[in-house]
Amino acid sequence: MQNPVALLDRITVAFRILAGKPVVRGLRISVEQLLKALAAGQTEADLLGKYPELDLADFRTVLLFAADAV
Repeated sequence: MQNPVALLDRITVAFRILAGKPVVRGLRISVEQLLKALAAGQTEADLLGKYPELDLADFRTVLLFAADAV
């Protein structure tokens, strides 16, 4: 299991990608859209089918990022 600091390195912010929203590994997949999808009841498996470039550690990263924000 990766440590939390290493996981958070997967979140990037660059104005040229989604106008500076936090995204996963520089992809055009925002933390916000993944959180909203999970909150709406989509499973990690559902989202992996929709975004095959993600892996399971990305979901842990998104949740850690959100937890640090509150």
